[in-house]
Amino acid sequence: MLLENDCSKAMLSIKDALEAVDGRWKLLILYSLCGGPKRFKEISREVNGITDKTLSKELKSLQANKLIQRDVHDTFPPTVEYTMTTHGMSLKKVLYELWTWGLAHRKEVIGT
Repeated sequence: MLLENDCSKAMLSIKDALEAVDGRWKLLILYSLCGGPKRFKEISREVNGITDKTLSKELKSLQANKLIQRDVHDTFPPTVEYTMTTHGMSLKKVLYELWTWGLAHRKEVIGT
């Protein structure tokens, strides 16, 4: 049985996790990157509805949380790709479970 103090401490890790992937777009960006490295415009096309300004901000946040990395290749003009880090890849199971739950939820609520 968890004591109230133990529960509060356990909630800190949940809070940290939610803050790392909070918002409307971060999980969708991570899902997009599960398939491998992508350039900015590729992510933008896959994450329908996101503005370039918002995508840029979210990529910086994901990078600060060490979930993705930004690789600049020595080409002319420079090529920039985003990939999931090993730490970010640890979210693949969570993303799959959210996808699975989302399918069941749509079926329950919408019927499709």
